[in-house]
Amino acid sequence: MILLTRLNKDRDEFILNAELIRYVERCPDTLITLTNGDTVMVRETLDEVVRRAVAYHQSKNLLPKPEYLPYKNSGD
Repeated sequence: MILLTRLNKDRDEFILNAELIRYVERCPDTLITLTNGDTVMVRETLDEVVRRAVAYHQSKNLLPKPEYLPYKNSGD
């Protein structure tokens, strides 16, 4: 589950089940399409939505944490 903000004047926060994300696109606002075909526009950037979704999956141990990946950043 990730906390996001709807793209409206009230800035409604809501929790999205990250398991339901089919894809995220920038057009120019961030549009999330869910596995059931529903879409939601959010204030967060595409990169931030991806970061939160990845962190969610890492917290469930479904994705390895960066220190366990088989490659290193060029600055390391």
